[in-house]
Formats: sequence, C-alpha cells, structure tokens
Amino acid sequence: MVKGVIFDMDGVLVDSEWYYEKRRAEFFRRMDFPCPANSFVGSNERAIWEALVPDDPEFRQEMLMGYRAYRHLHPVPYGELLNPQVPGLFRALKKKGLKIGIASSSYLGAVKEVVRLAGAETLVDFCISGEQCKAHKPDPEIYLRAMAALGLTAETALAVEDSPTGITAAKRAGIRVYALKPRPELKLDQSAADTVLDRLDGVLAFL
Repeated sequence: MVKGVIFDMDGVLVDSEWYYEKRRAEFFRRMDFPCPANSFVGSNERAIWEALVPDDPEFRQEMLMGYRAYRHLHPVPYGELLNPQVPGLFRALKKKGLKIGIASSSYLGAVKEVVRLAGAETLVDFCISGEQCKAHKPDPEIYLRAMAALGLTAETALAVEDSPTGITAAKRAGIRVYALKPRPELKLDQSAADTVLDRLDGVLAFL
C-alpha cells in the first residue's frame, strides 16, 4: 500500500529541463566552446562539468565559475514553467493521507522556491537536494534519505521521475517508479520505469 509519493522536481514538477539545456548551449556559444551533442537531463553540476572538461581541472573550474555567473543573470522562470497540475495533485494526495516528498538534484533553494510558487508549503512534508548528499543520482542515497525522513519503506513509497538517471536512483532504492513523459524534443529512455504517465496527475489513478 502506497503511503507516500516522492517527486523529482526538474522535468516533473516544473518543465525546466529544456530551459537548462538551452541556457547551457547559449553559454557555450558565447564562450566559443563546443556544444555537446549528448543530453545532461537528470544530471548534476559536478557530473556535467566533469564530462564537459574531463582532463583539465583548472579550466573546468574557470568554465564552471563563468557559467554560474551567466546562470545568475539568466535565472529559471520557475513560475512560468510550473506544471499547473501540481497544486491540485498535492491537495488530492494529502486528502488521501499520503506523505509528499521532493528529491531533486537541483539546489535546495530552487526546490523551496518551486514549493512556494505552487502554494504547497503546508503540503510538502520533506525536501532534499542532491547538494545535501554525498552521492548524486543515480546513486540511491537521496531516495533512501527521503524515505527515512518520511517514515516510508520501499514497499510503501512511490517515486515520480523523468530522466534515466533519476529512474535508476529510485529503482536502486527499491521503489516503484512512475515516469512522466517528457516534451517531444527531449528524448529520454524511460524503459526502466514501472509505468509512464502522460500527465502528472495521472498518478492518482494508481493509488
């Protein structure tokens, strides 16, 4: 019996993955840096930059600092990208007596901002960011810690993800995983998920 649902944030609660990809590509063009063909959906900052600049730690740090400055000047418009189904879904979950958690690779400040924009401060029981973990997704640490904080077990928890990285993290924690289908231009392998959802609030049909 499901007693709680743990949501990824980017690509699930907010349609932000395409914005991250677009912002990185714009930064690369400005820096005359080769734009990678591979996608970094679901990854974290450290892993992304280690993949982009694998053999030169000093240059990698310079690029990272430059990108952080660029990112600061081009913040994510979370209010515009928020999935409009989130507030109603969260209220419906609470009416069913379920716990709600968020386990995101994004910074904790961004997670809390999305919760605020959704008007869900009193609905979300626990938030955890990858920056609070020793290991990032696809390591299961973030899900194991979220379950412990929410008083859930692998048998009573359900995860909602979008990326292969996030799906793997939840599966390694032993959790049943539902994947939210991405926008068409984002090609994500969601075959490891137990179910693929066309809509976020479609999760209610399985509870």
